[in-house]
Amino acid sequence: MNRRKEMQIVVIGCGKVGRTLIEHLAMEGHDIVVIDNNSQNIEDIVNTYDVMGICGNGAIYDIQMEAGVNKVDLFISVTSSDEINLISCLIARELGAKNLIARVRNPDYASQISFMRDRLGISMMINPEKAAADEIARILKFPSALKVDQFAKGLVDLAEIKVKQGSKLVGISLSDLNRKFKSSVLVCALQRQQRVHIPDGRFSLEEGDKIHITASHKDLENFMVSAGIYERKIKSVMIIGGGRIAFYLSKQLAEIGIKVKIIDNDEKTCERLSMLLPKADIINADGTDQDVLLEEGIEHVDACVSMTGIDEENVIISMYASKCNVPKVITKVNRFSIINMLESIGIESVISPKDITANQIVRYVRAKANKVDSGIETLYKIVDKKVEAIEFIANKNVSFLGIPLKKLNTKENLLVAGIMRGNKLIVPSGDDFIQAGDSVIIVTTNSFLTSLEDILA
Repeated sequence: MNRRKEMQIVVIGCGKVGRTLIEHLAMEGHDIVVIDNNSQNIEDIVNTYDVMGICGNGAIYDIQMEAGVNKVDLFISVTSSDEINLISCLIARELGAKNLIARVRNPDYASQISFMRDRLGISMMINPEKAAADEIARILKFPSALKVDQFAKGLVDLAEIKVKQGSKLVGISLSDLNRKFKSSVLVCALQRQQRVHIPDGRFSLEEGDKIHITASHKDLENFMVSAGIYERKIKSVMIIGGGRIAFYLSKQLAEIGIKVKIIDNDEKTCERLSMLLPKADIINADGTDQDVLLEEGIEHVDACVSMTGIDEENVIISMYASKCNVPKVITKVNRFSIINMLESIGIESVISPKDITANQIVRYVRAKANKVDSGIETLYKIVDKKVEAIEFIANKNVSFLGIPLKKLNTKENLLVAGIMRGNKLIVPSGDDFIQAGDSVIIVTTNSFLTSLEDILA
């Protein structure tokens, strides 16, 4: 039975975040109207995707009426201005939009997000820079992984790991993995060259494979140590670029005792960061200058994070950091065309704020597009967006509660990657089953799953 419905959605803002979001939502078949005050942006979007476009200010009543905001299921404002996003949402709420999402980036608003959400009636508030900082912090806390996502309110990790030359993992079949390394992990997705697999126990690992593993934090750490791929903890980080992500990230790292040095070429930015981040070293200099990087000790730090506003600069800085043998290098890149090229030059830990934001909003839209309570908690697009990892909360109406997984006729290329019951993670076998209230992690190449029932063939 198809529980999914097409939603009427209005999106204000066609910048990096807006365009990525529109791409995701258009792929999912929703009825979308886009508003932007740049006519070229609107023309590009309308010519690329199956959406309607209106050129104008999304914070104006008449423009919103023209877009039919009074009838929409979801109103999303992701312009570069927090204030315009909030005002737009207030107008949309008064017009009758059912659900509201606003992009709010200013750190000054961070302490009152709950107040604004509750009192202004905004369903969801997104901060791309804070979300990107959270993702970078997870990687730095677990440097053996290329990327780390989390489920079950942080109790379950989804880590991306590369099988390197000479690794103990080479030649090991997945069915023998836990016995061999005395661990409790599950390989839920595997990329071999350009092919993506949702593997079963018969798969054997090869050099160059990228594997995605679900496990509790402790079990993942134990597996890494046993498999010989554990890297020492990060104690010092050099950040190139002093934007909002650097601010949020530095605050997190300072709280866990990691030494931070930020290099930025704007004097006013450095003065502001010096006041806000007393525990960090702030350097006013050109972070793309090799002599500056050497003078500031790039050869001696445990990690380098390049996140200027220019993708190409970030790539060059990361390449130089790798040449200086910095153990962990993380690169901020927004253009997907560049992301696809980076692995060939040895840059593997890449973050994209606009993609992180789009994932968060798509998760919300999926939940709202379901005619029943879908219980979607978390959604990540992994393996170059070819695979989805989704966390569902099993409600009492799920039709297969208590039935062993081996007896379920599930869709192809789909894996139950974890069951969180209370505070315990179950790495599923065929004899395990789902109970009401469980957090269930599904990994699949199938698109548009909106409820647990959708896993059945």
